[in-house]
Amino acid sequence: MQLNSYIDHTILKPTILVADIEKLCKEAVEYQFAAVCVPPNFVKLAKLLTDSNKVKVATVIGFPFGYAAVESKIAEIVLAMVDGADELDMVCNISAIKNKDFTYLANEINHIMPIIKSKNKIIKVIIESGVLTKEEIIACCDIYGAAGIDYLKTSTGYAEKGATVDAVKLFKLHLPDHVQIKASGGIRDYAFAKELVDAGATRLGCSAGVAIVTGTPIASSNY
Repeated sequence: MQLNSYIDHTILKPTILVADIEKLCKEAVEYQFAAVCVPPNFVKLAKLLTDSNKVKVATVIGFPFGYAAVESKIAEIVLAMVDGADELDMVCNISAIKNKDFTYLANEINHIMPIIKSKNKIIKVIIESGVLTKEEIIACCDIYGAAGIDYLKTSTGYAEKGATVDAVKLFKLHLPDHVQIKASGGIRDYAFAKELVDAGATRLGCSAGVAIVTGTPIASSNY
């Protein structure tokens, strides 16, 4: 299985250099990855480095904990779109999930969706499945499926547990067909990446994209 078209080649560490972004984008173009995922302040540069190719530029919103006010997330989204972002990976309010405040979650995404769709952008909502119960994940599938998001995403890569095959299968079982699945967090080799795709993931967020498609061993990474 060719996995390059599934991969969002990602770098989100706080110590990123311009050279890191240049390397990331060069690799994404070379290996024809689906997208690069970079912090908001590097969207312009990533767009410049990939714009003549089919590689999309994704960035993160409300990252990594999701508890920013919806007004703050909207501001981040608007600025990212102005800078050229094609896809927005937004962390939902994880605390609201744990407190079963599903009305808050619905209000948050329903304020955001019209802005995303008015510009024909893609939104991926991150729910941090590794810290959620099965019932909490199912509730998220119901809320975000009804909202019409493009992707439900497993993880930020910063929680104690990242993507799992079981979480992807649970997403697949409870999401409507129009919502795709992005697995992220701890994906470092081809075998695990393929398991996630076989389970239903259509995107993979990882910093080890090159290692996955070339079979090169790498050291551990949180993303």
